[in-house]
Amino acid sequence: MQRIQALSNQFNPTIAPPAANVTYPWVMKYPDFFPFEQVGNLKGKTIIISGGSRGIGLAIGIRAAKDGANVVILAKTVDPHPKLPGTIASACAEIEKAGGKALGIQCDIRFEKDIQAAVQKTVETFGGIDIVVNSASAISLTDSESTDMKKYDLMHQINTRGTYLMSKTCIPYLKKSSNAHILNLSPPLNMQSKWFAPHLAYTMAKYGMSMCVLGMSEEFKGQIGVNALWPRTSIATAAVQNVLGGDSMMQASRNVEIMADSAYVILTSCHKKTTGNFFIDDEVLASVGVKDFSIYRCDPKFTDSQLAPDFFI
Repeated sequence: MQRIQALSNQFNPTIAPPAANVTYPWVMKYPDFFPFEQVGNLKGKTIIISGGSRGIGLAIGIRAAKDGANVVILAKTVDPHPKLPGTIASACAEIEKAGGKALGIQCDIRFEKDIQAAVQKTVETFGGIDIVVNSASAISLTDSESTDMKKYDLMHQINTRGTYLMSKTCIPYLKKSSNAHILNLSPPLNMQSKWFAPHLAYTMAKYGMSMCVLGMSEEFKGQIGVNALWPRTSIATAAVQNVLGGDSMMQASRNVEIMADSAYVILTSCHKKTTGNFFIDDEVLASVGVKDFSIYRCDPKFTDSQLAPDFFI
């Protein structure tokens, strides 16, 4: 999976998002298959998700809940937000409707005491922690001159520091699990300037999450599976709607279920053998036999080659 960025079908980020009559040659042609060794399902497992009240984090929680998992939602949103769907309470309701047990905790992962209290509450409620999903993230796609330090600090506090702190706090409990995993929603590491220049501060913050994968997977090898997961295409989330391109980009996106299904494959695999990888969603699914990805398109009129690639791919 380390060679993903070297694929010859790169998307040119200077081109506008694809219209319905435009195709790009970036689509997965040579999937990098990974030999996942599945070790059961998530029934009775306890999964703690930062940023789990909406979007990809919530979708991963719902997928786990279908097995009967205990899902802990960490988020800040208690009252409805005018532009962002979902609250802690509504997320927990969806988890329970899907068949899982839910625990919602208001938590700002920038603060160590918040995370410590949330982890302690989780252990008191469910007896331990099996899986950590670091989904919480802040984004500002601004160049260096346009990035004020308040935004810079926010991205690094939530993305890099929050991921490190969340993982660090949970590790003593993960070590006690029979199949422990940490999954960071962060991109493959690639030290080429083109991935940094357009939005240096954001790239540094997201790559910080990926560096946690690189380091922790080796540090805790044989004890905890530590991996990253990133989408090949734009995913229909509030960030895409409000920050990246509005309705047109949402139409050219895949839905959150592709990330949830990919995460499920990773989290149900052997933690000793699945670790230190920077996975791409459709390659994960291709590895377990999925061939038709049309079910994940937000707009069925779009073909796979008309979808908007993620800007780190």
